[in-house]
Amino acid sequence: MSRSNNSQTGINGFIVLDKPSNMSSMKAIAILRRKAGRPKTGHAGTLDPLATGVLVCALGKATKSISRMMNTTKRYRTMIDLSSFTSTDDLEGEPEPVTPNEVPTRSRLEAALEGFTGSFLQRPPAFSAMKVGGRRAYQLARSGEEVVLEPRPVMVHEMTVLGYEWPVVELELLVDKGFYVRSLARELGMRLGTGGHCTSIRRTAVGPFTLDGAQDPDTLPDPLPPEMVLGIDDAIALLDA
Repeated sequence: MSRSNNSQTGINGFIVLDKPSNMSSMKAIAILRRKAGRPKTGHAGTLDPLATGVLVCALGKATKSISRMMNTTKRYRTMIDLSSFTSTDDLEGEPEPVTPNEVPTRSRLEAALEGFTGSFLQRPPAFSAMKVGGRRAYQLARSGEEVVLEPRPVMVHEMTVLGYEWPVVELELLVDKGFYVRSLARELGMRLGTGGHCTSIRRTAVGPFTLDGAQDPDTLPDPLPPEMVLGIDDAIALLDA
């Protein structure tokens, strides 16, 4: 660890959290900030409340470098239920069952997924943190307003089918910033003539930062020992490796 972890201004550096399900990213950050002595704190890309996994957090002066972390690739594993849509594209919404004319074969599934690799336009979920007229889309959606967000370009570098047994498909994805796994579930279902929503999403990596050594925010020591924080120079070196 570099010496910048414990300067006279407090803890400065990065720590990787393994965010639990049913916890917002902001709640995880709040727990970390309290245990670290309330320095300035940020993260390199939010996770949905039901999603789990890698949340790269910056403390103190490291927040100035957070944009570099946000621009790295992200790796996910997800389980998609093709039997129904939901309003939230995950388990938070009520299921809207779909009975397909024909259950997709694995080969048809894989052919459909080919259209979701490389660069393409993706419509973000209505229940997302994107802003519409100065308000978060999820705030409008929860108040009953219809929210239709414009498609935007995304990039998928790798997509692997880890398993498929109707109606559930398990995928591993390597994507760029701005990609919504929940949108993939919805759009895959639309392409197949089935339903589609995520039953689980786990982020396993943000750039070089993985689940190895990631910390549960609830079990972090209080106060947070400076030696648990990766120094700024060390983190940047990992990004540049």
